[in-house]
Amino acid sequence: MSKKIILATLVAVPFLTSTIPAHADGAYRAKAIAVIKNDFQPRGQADLDRLAEDGVHAICNRTGNTPPEGIAKVLEADQLAEVKYPADGKLMGDWKAGEKLAQSGRGFTWSDKPGLPVGGNCYNCHQISPKEKSFGTIGPSLYQFGKLRGNTAEIQKYVYSKIYNAKAFNLCSEMPRFGRVGALGEKQIKDLVALLLDPESPVNK
Repeated sequence: MSKKIILATLVAVPFLTSTIPAHADGAYRAKAIAVIKNDFQPRGQADLDRLAEDGVHAICNRTGNTPPEGIAKVLEADQLAEVKYPADGKLMGDWKAGEKLAQSGRGFTWSDKPGLPVGGNCYNCHQISPKEKSFGTIGPSLYQFGKLRGNTAEIQKYVYSKIYNAKAFNLCSEMPRFGRVGALGEKQIKDLVALLLDPESPVNK
């Protein structure tokens, strides 16, 4: 499928939000969006731009997170092509810093000061270190991730890319696109890669 066809499809998809059913008709959708915009009050750094969505969100929302395979594959490739890798070629940092980052859920809330370092909040969705007793199950367990998969250059690149933009591998993934939206910087992503892959990390013990 050509990118022209896909772009034409995206243009044809009207603005919507993930809270509106994919089968909703145009009138219902427009009314729902108006209500959401009316009820959302900007506070601090949480502005109305948070209600916006890009073409990837639109496709996933309109299709109930099951887009046509051809469209998904092309858009996933586009997302992967946008991943920016470190200029020094090193993809692993400090796993200890990565663990602190994984524990932190701060940043981007309305009460946080703009520019405050953003946490990874990884335990909200994943099991990682066995020492952490409270973790979410929305995402798969990452315990012993490196022990099971190794830490080859190929695996490092995969993990870095997945944290940077999970939609490059699963178009409708619920995992945030940390690097693409600027939530996490290069060093932070490197540290999370180390947390998952470093043999000395508690994740792999």
